[in-house]
Amino acid sequence: MTHDEIRPAAAADAAAVKAVTDAAYHHYIARIGVVPQPMEADHAADVAAGRVFVTGEPVVGLVVLDAYDDHLFLDSIAVHPDAAGQGVGGRLLRFVDARARALGLPEIRLYTNAMMWENQKIYPKYGYEVVERRVDGPYDRIHYRRRLD
Repeated sequence: MTHDEIRPAAAADAAAVKAVTDAAYHHYIARIGVVPQPMEADHAADVAAGRVFVTGEPVVGLVVLDAYDDHLFLDSIAVHPDAAGQGVGGRLLRFVDARARALGLPEIRLYTNAMMWENQKIYPKYGYEVVERRVDGPYDRIHYRRRLD
């Protein structure tokens, strides 16, 4: 695999998926006051279900996706801090676009915690628009969508 390739995660990647996710989200714990939901995911189950796609050798970035009848849900995107600024996040977001198109889905949806203000600057640059802000349990979330038509 070249550095730029994105592939479905294999069972052997589950530990790396957890490590990259934890590294990417850990600094948010103090800011938002709770453990970010991606850190609490069952990474092995997500990998086994075919929901996780990774890039890098070793893994430096990943996305967790769910396909629905009318959209692709970007459940999580994580880039290891050591790979920040190298374009990994952008490649992953373009992959999500391509995946949605390949599945014939007209839009991508995601949400981010309102306290993760860095994300609120990134997603609009990739064509995402705010749909709503909603509190879900302990999480104050901003919901986005990107229409592909």
